[in-house]
Amino acid sequence: MKEVNIPRVVIAATQSSSGKTTVVTGILRALKNREMVVQPFKVGPDYIDPSYHGMAAGRAGHNLDTWLVDESKINDLFVHETDGADIAIIEGVMGLYDGGKNGISSTAQLAKKLNAPVVLVINVQSMGDSAAAIALGFKLYDEEVNLAGVILNRLGSPTHKALIEEALAKINIPVLGAIYRDDSVHMLERHLGLTPAQENNAKEVIEIISEKIAKEVYLDEIIKLAKTAPPIKVQEHQQKEIAKDVVIAVANDKAFSFYYPASLAQLEQYGAKIEFFSPLEDEAIPPNASALVFGGGFPEVFADKLAQNKSMLNSIRLANENKMPIYAECGGYMYLMKGIFDFENNFHEMVGIIPATAKMNKKLQTVGYVKAQNLQDNILGKKDMEYHGHEFHFSTQNEDDDKSFPWAFEFTKMRNNAKYKAGYAKDNILGSYLHLHFLGSMKAAQSLVEKARAYSLSKQK
Repeated sequence: MKEVNIPRVVIAATQSSSGKTTVVTGILRALKNREMVVQPFKVGPDYIDPSYHGMAAGRAGHNLDTWLVDESKINDLFVHETDGADIAIIEGVMGLYDGGKNGISSTAQLAKKLNAPVVLVINVQSMGDSAAAIALGFKLYDEEVNLAGVILNRLGSPTHKALIEEALAKINIPVLGAIYRDDSVHMLERHLGLTPAQENNAKEVIEIISEKIAKEVYLDEIIKLAKTAPPIKVQEHQQKEIAKDVVIAVANDKAFSFYYPASLAQLEQYGAKIEFFSPLEDEAIPPNASALVFGGGFPEVFADKLAQNKSMLNSIRLANENKMPIYAECGGYMYLMKGIFDFENNFHEMVGIIPATAKMNKKLQTVGYVKAQNLQDNILGKKDMEYHGHEFHFSTQNEDDDKSFPWAFEFTKMRNNAKYKAGYAKDNILGSYLHLHFLGSMKAAQSLVEKARAYSLSKQK
């Protein structure tokens, strides 16, 4: 075992929409502007918030999730990704104590796991002494959580600030930031939450936010608090050099951007060379590809342009005819179907190698953690193999023939144990609404690389 000193702090909230992503993004950039090396993390299954974190900090944001990745690997992941950083800023998920069933992967659980102090963001609009009551309740609910201070968000005036500070002083909870209401400072949103940073004027927005945060959050106190976190104990690992002998091409553009960096890195650990390509902009898949991966994203937003890129569609169809391994999640799954009906019910032709269509709905269809079990052998593993993943989508699938459709998985929704068939698995194709993290599904990652390697060898004969 070795001990590693990593100054760290968790920025949590009382509930979703309290402003913690804006606060964290501003803190990250403000610290970077002080020439600190800052490593961002996000608790839970989230692809969009880390895109802002990475842009603000200049280092890729990473997720910490004890459902997707075994809890025993969390400290190792944290230490590995903070190598060379001066401080780690960890954004929570939802409210401090919210997570999956029995609190799995809650911010509180991760804070205790990492032995990190917690700062609670409270939206105090239209609130006075009640802010102190809320803070005290959160502090006492689980005294193993080191709730070390609060940031007051959406204050109306200096008088409002003084009123709440006086109430908090009575219960000895420090105020580490006082942010005044400014409706001009916000991040653009879409049906899945924030609009991905790659799509908008995020750099400009981040600078504006960081200027405000630098003035209204007590950064010196945040840094001082982060330094109180004790050393983290981890196993010493000998890093092996892996020969990357097979190319896995990963769709990565404005339509497909939902990837965990540590998940793709796991494919590299088994010998894959990751090569990115754009279904929106490129004419064809990379010529040296031996497998294709299509992550989640927003194909419905860019459906018209995706449909117009006929050469790319034909390139993927040809790869399928040649039996190249093809793996797709959520938005990528929709892209491989016959087409997408958008929010206005307009139809857009897609790749068409999965006999189904996707229809967008105004209402969220499902969200949450699931357990998936293979109903048959597929490119990730053998029949009955299980995975931990999550779903989050507005679209519904309409298959051509339910009776003959080669369902990939049986899903079990972790909140209520509901079971249902999901996904498509046939020959070289596997797709579904399931989001996986390959660090938590290492056998699946290894299987995909092995299938790619077998395909590459078959083409050499």
